[in-house]
Amino acid sequence: MMKLNLTVILSLLIATGLAQPQKKVEVLTLGSFHFAFHNLDLIKTTADDQIDVLDPKYQKEIEDIVARIAKFKPTVIAIEEDPEKQAKYDSLYNQYLQGHYNLKRGEEEQIGFRIAKMMNLKRLNCVNAWGTDYEALNKVLDGKDSMENKKFMNYFNQCADTLKRYFPKPIFKTKGIKAELIQKNDPKNINSDLGTYLIGIFKYETTDNKFFGPDFVTGWWFNRNLRIFRNIQKISTTPADRVLVIFGAGHMTLLNSFFDASPEYKLLKVNDYLQ
Repeated sequence: MMKLNLTVILSLLIATGLAQPQKKVEVLTLGSFHFAFHNLDLIKTTADDQIDVLDPKYQKEIEDIVARIAKFKPTVIAIEEDPEKQAKYDSLYNQYLQGHYNLKRGEEEQIGFRIAKMMNLKRLNCVNAWGTDYEALNKVLDGKDSMENKKFMNYFNQCADTLKRYFPKPIFKTKGIKAELIQKNDPKNINSDLGTYLIGIFKYETTDNKFFGPDFVTGWWFNRNLRIFRNIQKISTTPADRVLVIFGAGHMTLLNSFFDASPEYKLLKVNDYLQ
């Protein structure tokens, strides 16, 4: 049987279109602080340090931010809400389109709803997910071992590493929302933010498990973001689509890495649009 060399095989593949590189789906990720200040994250924002994004001066700034990001012309928008809330957000968005709903403070509405309307999109996709822990950790995390649970929570909230900041302090109150978003989406700051998950609770040990911290962070953060990424993958897209992802900036430490490494997506830089 005649053997075909590599050059001949490649030529045949190109001729049939099988070796043509597939166009990737373009993705733009916007890492944001939470406009509504629900304070559900480890680092809280005191009332004195918060802003009201519904104030006219901030509304004007948000309109400018929306106009800049809209130049990306997204055909799909993914937001940090659980898939179980999809019907709720479909309803709110439809009311907004009909002029019967005033936007609340959340960035998913202030930015997401506005851009979706500008792009004539029918919906925004709820893609949030929560991590799953190793079964061996549940006795402590669920509080069944109350003494160990208390010890763990005290360490989680009070250890020196946890309370340190390895990324710039917020500037939304002094320099504005756009400046804050540019700062949060700077690759150097995103990389530094990832480092905060490799200290603090990551170092926690129990008598029975010297790797309790890494195991916990695996479920709490890494597994969660992998699940979020998987939810985004589930959105039906074609190479012509452009996906805008609006999430808390902390998620960009992993989500951007996933998009950048993925053979399916091409990650663009949001600061190219904001600056």
